[in-house]
Amino acid sequence: MNKASLIERLAAESAVNKKQAEAMLDALVKIIIGELKENREVTITGFGTFLSRTRHARGGVNPQKPTERIKIPEVKVAKFKTGKTLKDALKGKI
Repeated sequence: MNKASLIERLAAESAVNKKQAEAMLDALVKIIIGELKENREVTITGFGTFLSRTRHARGGVNPQKPTERIKIPEVKVAKFKTGKTLKDALKGKI
């Protein structure tokens, strides 16, 4: 499912027009990104939790020159932990 089909489905499920559904989806994404940038979690009960974690700097190997060692810098990454309701739904319990 891509963004356009998600907006269509959201509009149909919530009885709003597509423009309003797109605005809601964009606002949700903007809020989640803003919270993750501030190192805060976003929890949607039953669905899951979005979190940001820091991947520490480490050494690596240049794939173009396997004998050359490189330093991979520290970086923030997004993580998602599934909630119980989502886990149960995927297991077929719901």
